[in-house]
Amino acid sequence: MATFTNSLAFFFFFLAAVSMASAQLSSTFYDKSCPKALSTIQTAVKAAVKKEARMGASLLRLHFHDCFVNGCDGSILLDDTSNFTGEKTAGANQNSIRGYDVIDNIKTQVESVCKQTVSCADILAVAARDSVVALGGPSWRVQLGRRDARTASLSAANSDIPLPTFDLSNLTSAFSKKGLSTTDMVTLSGAHTIGQARCTSFRNRIYNENNIDSSFKTSLQSNCPSSGSDNNLSPLDASTPTTFDNSYYKNLVNQKGLLHSDQQLFNNGSTDSQVKTYSSNASKFTSAFASAMVKMGNISPLTGSNGEIRTNCRKIN
Repeated sequence: MATFTNSLAFFFFFLAAVSMASAQLSSTFYDKSCPKALSTIQTAVKAAVKKEARMGASLLRLHFHDCFVNGCDGSILLDDTSNFTGEKTAGANQNSIRGYDVIDNIKTQVESVCKQTVSCADILAVAARDSVVALGGPSWRVQLGRRDARTASLSAANSDIPLPTFDLSNLTSAFSKKGLSTTDMVTLSGAHTIGQARCTSFRNRIYNENNIDSSFKTSLQSNCPSSGSDNNLSPLDASTPTTFDNSYYKNLVNQKGLLHSDQQLFNNGSTDSQVKTYSSNASKFTSAFASAMVKMGNISPLTGSNGEIRTNCRKIN
């Protein structure tokens, strides 16, 4: 009987520990320690997006690429050191990820209102939300309380971030590894309703694939030759490139997905029906996107005494 009682006590202790671990992030985390944090970040993001609309997509992508490598821990922001090679030169990031300077500026402003209190990882999460809102998209309550990693992983960045060449099975697997469902994957891919991509990331699609609208293909080829001009840009959503809406899904239905990985979501496969639903129901997409962003933001955060609060997002303290 004593053994049973002890086992039961351990079971409830385990449940409580799990509950505490999952409840460590909170939307009110900085309400007392740094009440001006969220408004400071929002003002800075609005200014950056007003200056250059594309920056909204860049900040959203920074958060995404951060979370997919060892969790949402700000590791993507770390510069290389003698002890480790950071994530900035990973295949999915090099010459592509941008916005580091905007995050530096936000961090400086946040440090001025409360020193070493708000993590770089949380700044990324809030900036992603504020960027979406600035471009006409939905808002959501960002869960806060992440701490910053003291190291980064080039190998994990090269293996875990989904690539524009991925087929549906690769995409599903990459998201599944992070605890995200296929439904989450299709929903989060809707982030491609804003932003631009380099010629090198869609060249093969516009010259060698058939599931693409012919006029769309021709227009893209004029700006992306079969060789050279790798850094020429085209919008991921040619319809409304700087507005966060459901046009991305409408484009897929019309075979106007820019990346190979985009069009895979609507290519006579299991995700076609979800794409069609989002293409005809904007509110259903934006509501699902907000929920999926909260879920993604909860991937393996450092909390409690783990990690640190960096004063400079590019280097450990």
